[in-house]
Amino acid sequence: MKTFKTIPERGDFGFQQLVGPHQVSGAAMGGSRGFFGLQLSKSSPFGSVRDEDGNIYSFVRSLLAPGGTPNPTKFFYLNNHVDGVNLRMDHAKMALQALTPMPQQTLDGDTVRWASQPGEAGNGWEISANSERLTWREEGLFELEGRLLGPGLQWYLPGVEWGTFYVSQLWELSGVCEGKRVKGAMALDQFYMAEGGAIHFKKDLVVNNNKHVIWWSFVTVYKDGSWDAGSFMVGHDHLGYAIFTNDKGDVRVTTDIEGQTTHKDGSYFLASAGILLDGKEEWEFLPDPRGEMIDFVGGFPITAQQEGRWRRVGDTREPSHWLGWGESDRRNGSARNVPGRDL
Repeated sequence: MKTFKTIPERGDFGFQQLVGPHQVSGAAMGGSRGFFGLQLSKSSPFGSVRDEDGNIYSFVRSLLAPGGTPNPTKFFYLNNHVDGVNLRMDHAKMALQALTPMPQQTLDGDTVRWASQPGEAGNGWEISANSERLTWREEGLFELEGRLLGPGLQWYLPGVEWGTFYVSQLWELSGVCEGKRVKGAMALDQFYMAEGGAIHFKKDLVVNNNKHVIWWSFVTVYKDGSWDAGSFMVGHDHLGYAIFTNDKGDVRVTTDIEGQTTHKDGSYFLASAGILLDGKEEWEFLPDPRGEMIDFVGGFPITAQQEGRWRRVGDTREPSHWLGWGESDRRNGSARNVPGRDL
């Protein structure tokens, strides 16, 4: 049972989240209606793939909704080829792609399609998704496609003045990137905010209140064909949720989650991390040595973004391909209600 050490004001629930699965469809992903008094701000497809040499290619594109408020993200593309050490923004390749402040959007049956605008400067792009598959083409850069893994994931966080409704879908990916065969996974996340709200930027109940310690989305496809996927967050007050799915059709949710992070000396990036579900189930983070997205530090997003892999402690299955893109913030602390500090 949760214990309140301080009593919040009316309408404040101490950062408790409501979490559960949802049915994925093209119509739902392309829908414009609001929920809980919030409006769709934007959709954000993001993912990571790896080539046969273990090089990482990570990407995110902003799909601003009509009436949405932009944040600094338009199109980011990162790889290990810029400095051979870290996961860096490849500004030369980014500059060739259309930025598309507001995409075209169409719905054909169960398939929603977002694309660059006709005549727009830069290489064109297109993303299409339905209840089974997704394709993502960035002209001159990559062409990827894959299957939906499990149901969609969603959580809602109420606030006195404004809240957040966060919806996500997770996909396996394969294809060609920079002329190389790659495999990995991605998320298509959609954010419902108060009017004028933008994720990680304005009226973000979590980030603007410095509440979260660790927040991740992950997919792991194993060599035996099985897979795990999910999303979780741990923060201060009562902030925290986990929703996990797998190839067996299990869908598990909880708000009984604790976490512990250890940052590298003199760094915003994790050396290790772990979470504990329902007081007994342990998962651990395995940072990719080339997965630190150092160009985000001091810019946007304001948290340290990092690639790696999450696994249940004791799981010996061999991974085939995965997504492990998430964030921590040492300034917010190393565990629930444990104060943090800057460098």
